[in-house]
Order: sequence, then structure tokens, then C-alpha cells
Amino acid sequence: MEKSSQENLILVNRESDGVAWVTINRPKSLNSLTKSMIVDLARIFKSLDADDSVRVIILTGSGRSFCSGVDLTAAEDVFKGDVKDVETDPVAQMERCRKPIIGAIGGFAVTAGFEISLACDLLVASNDAKFLDTHARFEIFPSWGLSQKLSRVIGPSRAREASLTAMPISAEQAERWGLVNYVVDRSELLKKARQIAEAIIKNNHDLVLKYKAVINDGFKQDLTRALALEKVY
Repeated sequence: MEKSSQENLILVNRESDGVAWVTINRPKSLNSLTKSMIVDLARIFKSLDADDSVRVIILTGSGRSFCSGVDLTAAEDVFKGDVKDVETDPVAQMERCRKPIIGAIGGFAVTAGFEISLACDLLVASNDAKFLDTHARFEIFPSWGLSQKLSRVIGPSRAREASLTAMPISAEQAERWGLVNYVVDRSELLKKARQIAEAIIKNNHDLVLKYKAVINDGFKQDLTRALALEKVY
């Protein structure tokens, strides 16, 4: 196990078959994020992207929650300075990452945690998972893309309901709406994430990287421009 620089608050485990596990490890605080954890997450994803031995990344949280958002006791520290610096922005680094990222979501994914989950390529959720956007409740405007990404995944009406009411999306709803790929018992969460990772690893690595890129880049374009991308990659 590779220890992070933040007293084991972010854990990284690179396995010999090419699967890398990233675990948010602050369970007593429901994995809420401090500034140092945010910077560390960004650094880790950039490092894993550059590591040729890594083929798939699984992101999860320890304990009862995936990530309960920014630690409100440290919010002033989190939001001061240049919040648009991509080098210290974990969502930006996840979006730049060429490797497939599987989110294993157990328990709450709240606000910043919700935004981090949306930066994953595939999501597996435990049956007790809940996705919650509390930006409006705490008067914090989103800066990691939730206001635009969620509507593109579940549709604008459902996104408006989730964000304007700050009501949770259950795992069952998330699966029905296409937000998550699978819902499983909590005891099966990491096993299912690993099964998906193993299925990806069986395929040609270079083509997997290109396929992820063309899907993600094409989703941002109209169909005519998106179809043209197949001639470029």
C-alpha cells in the first residue's frame, strides 16, 4: 500500500494486474475533504495517469460514506486562493486521466463527493448509497461541474429537482435514471467494481484508452462533429 502525504487520509494501492485503488480514508468524518486531501487527490490521479503499469483505477471511500463533501470546518481554507488551478483540482485531473475510472459508491456522495462521482467513467453503488447536492442549502456555487454534468446524465428536469430541493437520489433511483451502472449489496460493492476492472483489463489497452477518449470527447459535441472524431483517433 502506497501511503499518501496526508497521514493516510488518501490511500493508494497499485496491484500487479494493473488495477489501482484510491480510497478516501477519513471515515470518522464521513470522508469529508480538507484542502490537503483535495490537493492530494489531484496529485494522485495525475500520477496514476502517468504510470504505465496502471490500466484501471477504482475510487472508493472507507467506512459508511463515499465522500460527504468539503469539511465545512475547513471550508474557508478550501475555497481561498486559486480554486481554478487544474494542478490541485481532483475533478480536472480525473477528467484528464486517460485510464478508465470506476467509482465504487458506498453510502453518501454529497455535493463535492457527488461531483467527484460524476467525474468517474462508470459507477457501482451500494444499495444504501445516496447522491445529494447541497450547494443551494449552504450558499456555495458549484465549481466542479455538477450544474452542467448532472442534467446531461439524468435529464434537466430531474437535475433541477435534485439541485434545487437538495433532496437525495437513492441508489435505486440513480440506477433507474442511468446515473449508476450497477446497484449491489454493500458487501459486494468492491467485488463488483473489481469485476468490471478485470473485464476492462482483458481488452486491448491502447484501444480502451482511445475508446474512452472518443466517447467522452464526442459527448461534448453535436452528432456530426462527434462522428468525425472516429476518423481522428
